[in-house]
This record gives sequence, structure tokens and C-alpha cells, in this order.
Amino acid sequence: MPQSPSPKSLALACCIGLATTAATAQPSASTAGGSPWRISLDAGAVHRFDAALSSDGDFERDTYLLRFSATRQWSPALRAGLSLSYEQDDYSFDLAADRTAAAPWGTIRTLGLSLPLRYRASDRWSVFAIPRLRYAAEEDASLGDGREAGLLAGAAYRLSDRLSIGPGLGVFSEIGSGTDVFPILLVDWKISDTLSLETGRGLAASRGPGVTLRWTPPGSWSFGLAARYEKRRFRLDDTGEAPDGIGQDKAVPIALTAAYTPNERVKISLLAGAEFAGNLRLETAQGRKISSTDYDPAAFAGAVVSVTF
Repeated sequence: MPQSPSPKSLALACCIGLATTAATAQPSASTAGGSPWRISLDAGAVHRFDAALSSDGDFERDTYLLRFSATRQWSPALRAGLSLSYEQDDYSFDLAADRTAAAPWGTIRTLGLSLPLRYRASDRWSVFAIPRLRYAAEEDASLGDGREAGLLAGAAYRLSDRLSIGPGLGVFSEIGSGTDVFPILLVDWKISDTLSLETGRGLAASRGPGVTLRWTPPGSWSFGLAARYEKRRFRLDDTGEAPDGIGQDKAVPIALTAAYTPNERVKISLLAGAEFAGNLRLETAQGRKISSTDYDPAAFAGAVVSVTF
């Protein structure tokens, strides 16, 4: 049965709802007057430095991302496409010397597929739907055992040329924890000619949707302050403390960003910040808690290259 929205779900909703911006935004100038297709490729890496665990020991994480997206303007009112992504998270644990248990997990692989669709119903209203599939599992586990599926859907109302806002709903399955249903909110606000509040899939190689306050002065550079609620859930292999169990890593990353755009096709993004409110959780194959460990705030830094065709 669907679960009632928890505070955690509502926090996630504020972020995920904002991920719909990509589906509801107006076509860019580069696509409006040229090819109906917009194809992009993102590749990046982020290093999360050592974080101390409350249960003694510490760990670090390296994340690598490759994402392919293709969208098409099928008619003046309809835009749809697909996005494919591969992510690898390499965890390295240094546990306390007196702890006999092995590291809870190692390398996590994630495959993602989404099909964003936007329909402009009128000059003011747009509706969107984003069905998603996600497979996440440890290196020696089956990706099929780590499947999650869901749908984001809603509507956006253009209050002015500078502000769009709207409601929606998210319905997502989670590995070992049933179905999560939550409200979402879409906001796209151009505060001034150079300052905007943007919402979307998240910053660069970091997972998950988020919100960014962006400053775009004249020239090739732009700068931002980004924040997000982030949660990873994944199926574990058949060894260790939780055979075929479930791992979870959640945190709130906040980052400063700088992006260099030498031309309309290429963008190089740099990011640096810290993760707060971090927690690692280990569960049985059925989703029952085995352990839960908080970790201290930890710095991260990374870079992403984006190319649009």
C-alpha cells in the first residue's frame, strides 16, 4: 500500500518537483530556429573527501557519471525525448581497528532511463510527465534486483515572462520500502537579467534534482549556489553483513559552482562544496533496518564537461 508522505519525502519532493523544469521550460534559442532535435552528452567526476562515521572509522566516495539526452520538438506544442545515464560510485571505507565487520559495500553501479514529455496547452499553461526507471546495485549483484520505477507529473503556469510556477505529484517505488507518493513544486524565476532561481536534475555529476541560484554576468562565465536533498538506495551482493540486502546513503550537499561556456555547444562546470546531515543505512533483503550510522560534514569537488549537438 502507498505510504503516507514523511518529512523526508516532502523534503525530497521540493527538490524532485523542481527537476521538472527541464521538461516544462521553453525551447532554447539554439533549438527553436534550427533542428527539432537537441542532443547532449555529459561526462564528469566528483570526489567526496573523508567523512568520519559516528560508529568510528571513516569513508570517502568517488562518483563518475555519463549521461546522454535527446529531445525533439514534435510540434509547436509538444516536446518529448529520452535520457540515459550510467553512474558509478566507488566507496572506500577505513573502519575502526576493533571492528570485526567488513565494509558494508564497495562499488555501486546505477543505470537510469527517463522519458520527459511536455505539452504546452496554452500561452500560460504547460503540462508535463516524466516516467523513470532506475537500476542500482553493488558490482557483483544483479542490476535487475535493484529496480525502482516512478512518475513525475504536473502542470506549470506562466505568471509572467520571468516567473513560472506549478503543482504536481510524484509516485515512486523504492527498493525494499514499497511506494512513496508525494507532492511536488515547480519554480522557474528570472529574478533579473543576470540572476535566476533555477530548478532541475541536480548539479553536474551529482545525483538527484535540486535548486540553484545562478548569476550570469556578461561574458562566458556563470556562477551559482546549489543545494539538494540526495538519497542513494541500492541492492547489495550476496556477501558481507547483509547478503542480498539494501544499502542507503543520504545527505544534503551544498555547492558553489562556476561554469565556462566558450561557445553554444560546450560547457565546462566546476563545483566545490560540502555534504551535510549524512547517514548510511544497512537493511536486510526485505528492507528491515540492520544499522544506521551518521557521518560528519565532508567536502567534495568535481568537474563536468557538457556537449550539445
